[in-house]
Amino acid sequence: MGTVPECFGSKVFDDRDMRAMLSREVYQSLRQTIDEGKELDISVANAVAEAMKEWAVERGATHFTHWFQPLTGITAEKHDSFISPSPDGGVIMEFSGKELIKGEPDASSFPSGGLRATFEARGYTAWDPTSYAFIKGHTLCIPTAFCSYGGQALDKKTPLLRSMEALNKQALRILRLFGNTEAKRVVSSVGPEQEYFLVTKEMYEQRPDLRFCGRTLFGAKPPKGQELDDHYFGVIKPGVEAFMEDLNEELWELGILAKTEHNEVAPAQHELAPIYSTVNVACDQNQLTMEIMQKVAARHGFVCLLHEKPFDGVNGSGKHNNWSISTDSGQNLLSPGETPYENAQFLLFLCAVIKAVDDYQDLLRLSVATAGNDHRLGANEAPPAVVSMFLGEELDAVLEAIETGKPYKGTEKKQMKLGVDVLPKFNRDTTDRNRTSPFAFTGNKFEFRMLGSSNSIACANIMLNTAVAESLRTYADRLELAHDFEETLHAMIRKTIADHRRIIFNGNGYDDAWIEEATQQRGLLNLRTTADAMPKLLDEKNVRMLTRHKVMSKDEIASRCDIMLENYCKSVTIEANTMVRMARKHIMPAIESYTGSLAAAASAKKSVVPDLPCGYESSLIVKLSQLLDEINAKADELEAAVAGLADVDGIVAEAEVIRDEVLPRMDALRAPVDEAEVKVEKGFWPFPSYGDLLFSVK
Repeated sequence: MGTVPECFGSKVFDDRDMRAMLSREVYQSLRQTIDEGKELDISVANAVAEAMKEWAVERGATHFTHWFQPLTGITAEKHDSFISPSPDGGVIMEFSGKELIKGEPDASSFPSGGLRATFEARGYTAWDPTSYAFIKGHTLCIPTAFCSYGGQALDKKTPLLRSMEALNKQALRILRLFGNTEAKRVVSSVGPEQEYFLVTKEMYEQRPDLRFCGRTLFGAKPPKGQELDDHYFGVIKPGVEAFMEDLNEELWELGILAKTEHNEVAPAQHELAPIYSTVNVACDQNQLTMEIMQKVAARHGFVCLLHEKPFDGVNGSGKHNNWSISTDSGQNLLSPGETPYENAQFLLFLCAVIKAVDDYQDLLRLSVATAGNDHRLGANEAPPAVVSMFLGEELDAVLEAIETGKPYKGTEKKQMKLGVDVLPKFNRDTTDRNRTSPFAFTGNKFEFRMLGSSNSIACANIMLNTAVAESLRTYADRLELAHDFEETLHAMIRKTIADHRRIIFNGNGYDDAWIEEATQQRGLLNLRTTADAMPKLLDEKNVRMLTRHKVMSKDEIASRCDIMLENYCKSVTIEANTMVRMARKHIMPAIESYTGSLAAAASAKKSVVPDLPCGYESSLIVKLSQLLDEINAKADELEAAVAGLADVDGIVAEAEVIRDEVLPRMDALRAPVDEAEVKVEKGFWPFPSYGDLLFSVK
């Protein structure tokens, strides 16, 4: 590779290429579409398509694809070549504006949650000009939305774009009230930190649970785990460093602003963090990042594990969603600013977020709900399932002063007509990054820490954007009719703080006392599992809010609830079936074989020295025989619980049975297996141990 500036974005048809290859008129029209949402003219699309094709073919591309994000949680693509027949029997390379704008992939096998009939196989993809096209291999990838034959969204991108527009519309109303007539758009931005594990491919291939489920279903804790914190920010091992260098090069070529890399807390765990991008672009790029991580890992003899909890007893992996909102001129609306006037505006946007998180804590929780993330939330490296906000001492003191009407005792106080001493200038971040908080203010952004490492960031940001848009809508409706703007503003901020203070918690989220306080005294929700959380999507207040802002229709909301619950049920069922098969085909025969070896050893001793005691062998044989019987019984119980799912009517009821019957039986089967593992000689145990997996990467 050349220098980083030379290679950066070399595989992306970005603004530099568009400016160079398009006429001034076409370029300006396209920019208006991208920046202001202007409708795209077909003549502009034709010109862009021709330039895009020339650019891609020049770089070795032979095919194009509409790259989209169906409700499977991963990306999808169908490749078509640029070739068209020519009269002389040869071919020419063609790509039209019509092909750029719309594709027609078969939608029959993608999850729809009942949005389409089985026989309605056709779906449509529509170009998203706000996210740049890029080259992957020999294919030009065009980011697109994906919808059904009837026009309903079948993807994650479409509702995300709608939520961004809802937030833009309501935020501009607020800015206009503060006298800002220059801002044309307000956009939400995200920097998603991506955690992951690396294990050797050789050991991965020996673990059916990793291959089928992405996580270990059995595994005794090794003598050493993460207790010494010696891996965190430690020296990066040569093999991992080579992987990271290769990964950075590929990401940079695709215009992905990979910035930070380091070892995380658990052995074999690492993190990559990018610079902020608009939510839509950040979502596309994070999906691409996960795909490239796995591809690059394979080249280096590794497997990249993106599951939220691949190993029991050590940290799981999250994806911290660092979210902020700003104008098209770059003004961060969650930054206090330099003047009291800006501070008042900041306070209103801050209150909008506080109100949104409290009013729609259920939507934020369910936006990160998966079978994998259920294992991570509430463990000692992730926030609990109870949603709360951390603001830090200084901001909390400011809000308290406003609520009570008492003076704020800070530095550089500036008085204004709001009737309180408002925020001082911030010369540094005034908050600590509370690792136990699900939603923490970190200077000029909020860090939503509940996302799991394999999650698309689309779902969380759809809910966050729309919930904040709803808060801003209620504020704008009132302020636009106010006779005294400042008096109404002050009263509204005070009321928000008083009504929603329960969601603010600056203490230790891991403390059991907090969970009791949150649920018993504050009335916050504790939605422990996906089965608890996901049905909340259908609550009337949530449907009303999402449909009001045209982010999702009622049918689209219902379909997503069904799809996410179905994914939950399928994931756990696959895990349960894998556990039973591993127990019966591998673990039980291994224990039996080792028990036979012990018996043979004892018999051999007796044949040489008849009176020689064999207490070690005898006691171990007895213990292993007991564990073998227990494993067999627990496997039978788990198998029966899974078989019973066939008689359950409805996906909500099935998810509840999974939660109440299947998962406890999986835990019950795991316990004797893990106990047996530490008693069976290594040569007999059929799978690499936790110690092997976590400490084998060099």
